[in-house]
Amino acid sequence: MAGKRDRPWLMRTYAGHSSAEASNELYRRNLAKGQTGLSVAFDLPTQTGYDPDHVLARGEVGRVGVPVAHLGDMRRLFQDIPLDRMNTSMTINATAMWLLALYRTTAEEQGADPAALAGTTQNDIVKEYLSRGTYVFPPGPSLRLTTDTIAYALHHLPRWNPINICGYHLQEAGATPVQEIAYALSTAIAVLDAVRDSGQVPPERLGDVVGRVSFFVNAGVRFVEEMCKMRAFTTLWDSITRERYGVTDPRQRRFRYGVQVNSLGLTEAQPENNVQRIVLEMLAVTLSRDARARAVQLPAWNEALGLPRPWDQQWSLRVQQVLAEESDLLEYPDLFTGGEVVTARTEELAALARSEIGRIEEMGGTMAAVASGYLKSELVAAHAARRARIESGEERVVGVNCHRSTEPSPLTADPVTAVHTVDPTAEAGVIAALGDWRERRDGPAARRALDALRRAAEGPDNLMPASLACARAGVTTGEWAGALREVFGEYRAPTGVGGAPVTAPAGGLGDGLAEVRHRAAATARELGVGRLRLLIGKPGLDGHSNGAEQIAVRARDAGLEVVYQGIRLTPAEIAGAAVAEDAHCVGLSILSGSHAELVPDVLARLRAAGGGDIPVVVGGIIPAADAAALRAAGVAAVFTPKDFGITEIIGRIVDEIRAAHRLDPLEVSP
Repeated sequence: MAGKRDRPWLMRTYAGHSSAEASNELYRRNLAKGQTGLSVAFDLPTQTGYDPDHVLARGEVGRVGVPVAHLGDMRRLFQDIPLDRMNTSMTINATAMWLLALYRTTAEEQGADPAALAGTTQNDIVKEYLSRGTYVFPPGPSLRLTTDTIAYALHHLPRWNPINICGYHLQEAGATPVQEIAYALSTAIAVLDAVRDSGQVPPERLGDVVGRVSFFVNAGVRFVEEMCKMRAFTTLWDSITRERYGVTDPRQRRFRYGVQVNSLGLTEAQPENNVQRIVLEMLAVTLSRDARARAVQLPAWNEALGLPRPWDQQWSLRVQQVLAEESDLLEYPDLFTGGEVVTARTEELAALARSEIGRIEEMGGTMAAVASGYLKSELVAAHAARRARIESGEERVVGVNCHRSTEPSPLTADPVTAVHTVDPTAEAGVIAALGDWRERRDGPAARRALDALRRAAEGPDNLMPASLACARAGVTTGEWAGALREVFGEYRAPTGVGGAPVTAPAGGLGDGLAEVRHRAAATARELGVGRLRLLIGKPGLDGHSNGAEQIAVRARDAGLEVVYQGIRLTPAEIAGAAVAEDAHCVGLSILSGSHAELVPDVLARLRAAGGGDIPVVVGGIIPAADAAALRAAGVAAVFTPKDFGITEIIGRIVDEIRAAHRLDPLEVSP
């Protein structure tokens, strides 16, 4: 029975690149096309608290988002966009407090009342330790920053959602539906406990905090299961907030979430198939009225190839608009209430997630489970199991391990123009503008603001007022984070590789792995070493370590000695480690697009350090033209998402080691 038509969800496009000016133009263009909210993508230096001229920022400036180094950048980013009439989502975590301070200050300069500002800062540091990698500080100080931001927003920004618990990247790192539910809700518990215990929020207002917590989730192509996951999330959140925190208002207990549908399942092979994948994933979070997303942003069909163009992002926006404007979906109550299949699967997911939440509580909570490496190891193992299912054919992926014959695609006929390319000269412009900003600002005022920030960090005070003072004084992102690094220190999260179980048992995948293991052992004997040594490095600031971890686990299973120290290394550190560890091969993993800058630097430093004969292989989202340039520069092999067979990749690595040492090809073992 049709009734009054519901309002559609917020429609966003996750966007930002090159510079504040270029991103501002993109935002205004998307809003003119009917987008109803902004979703800001920040570049990696901004996310990890570095200025564009820092050594680790090289090649990363403006690559995966917009660089925001100071108040001037934020002004230009939102020029001619009235912030008091906008709903803005900022995907920012370790530096969330700082970006919110810049946003509020910019809004004030526009004449906006802070009470009118609506939007979200993601501000979920836990998933950064587990999946995305843009953490800066240790867990304790990071949780303090999160708590201070929530408390400040409660008192001063009544329409702002100060935290957006993120399950999205958990699934991108391999989480099952049960793990995504359990880990996201356990994070919410840790945050709410910290806010409750901080003394900054009166007990009678804890329900207001709960009502301002939102979630950012993932939706994969198994859309029935994903829809049931959302319903299970809703049930468990209502139960936790009522029983643990005593929230009596059902409106405050509502599970409010936005969604970015799955990018993990997008394929480089036959990328046009990604369109129907995206549609199915969108249905998972829109079909069920009682568990419908409040905001949706969709990836573009070509994100496994590189950066989407404005036209590709428009296509994804139009997918949402067709469903909301042309279909009758919004005219009906929930379509699945009382359905036996949906009810049973929802209850099963909720029960399993509740059990996992209990296990985490027994460990001492989420922060303890992060520090112990338990959560990371579980994600690495789940991702390894998924990859093994795809490689064995148990989990079918059209165009990848089945139905692989294809007609040439007109969408990718010219691979150079099929994706957006960031102008490599943009980084120099951003760095030059940063220098001008430092020269023109009141230097003594900036130093005084930073001194006040350090003093506040050393004591118990809420850090948002000191951060606002820094924003107004012209302090830069790197200076703000640097001052807090001096007080809090830095952190290197567990990789999860050591605790992951063997992923390829005998039979099936194990047959191919046994062959690679035989070849690796034979090569080691010929070289007179116990085992071949593979050094895996992630240069720059790209924290997407999932691929590197899976290579490390499979290489270990194939009998190689793996040296993997995690993320955020300079080319000099990688080259030095390769020589010091006497590595037989170096594997570089970069998904941010900075390969053109960083890989040649690693090669040059290896040659300078006497390791020029060590073969270097590279993996990531690398356009064909870039892959050719890397091979011409001396890279032995380039792997992209189409190379889904990890065992075959390890076999190629063994082959490259043999070739580098001029060993004869091995016969296939019987």
